[in-house]
Amino acid sequence: MTGGRIRNSKLLVLMMKYFARAHIWVYRRTNGRLGAKLLWFPAALLTTTGRTTGAQRTTATLYLRHRDRVILPASFGGRDRDPHWYRNLKKHPKVHVQIRGEHLDLVARDATDEERNMYWRELTRIYPPYRGYRDATDRVIPLVVCEP
Repeated sequence: MTGGRIRNSKLLVLMMKYFARAHIWVYRRTNGRLGAKLLWFPAALLTTTGRTTGAQRTTATLYLRHRDRVILPASFGGRDRDPHWYRNLKKHPKVHVQIRGEHLDLVARDATDEERNMYWRELTRIYPPYRGYRDATDRVIPLVVCEP
C-alpha cells in the first residue's frame, strides 16, 4: 500500500476517530491536566458549529500560540481533503478553544500569505511531520488564525 492509500484509508480514519473521542473525553474530564500534550506536542480542543446540523463538534488538534491568537493547521494528516472542523468554521467562524484549563471564544479565519509563511516555519519546528503532510497532498493545507 502506498503512503497516500494508507493515509486516506477508511480503517485508519476510523481508528483515529475513536482515539480522538477518547482523547477529548480525558482532556475535558481533567480540564486539560491530561491530554494537553499529544505525545510531546501541544494539543487543544477546538469546538465548531456543524455546517449542516448546527450541532457543536469538538476535535483535538495541535496548535501554535501567538500572542492572543491560536493558530491551527488544517492538515488532516496530509489527507487529500480538508478536515470537517475546517469546513465547519468556514460556515460558522465563531469557535471555542480550550488549552489546558483556559477557555477562549474566538473567531476563525484563514491566515494571510505573510502569516502562513511565518506560522508554518514555527509549526514545522514544533512538529516536523507537517513537512511531509504538505508534500503528501496536492491541496494547500489551510492555516487557521483564531483571534478575539
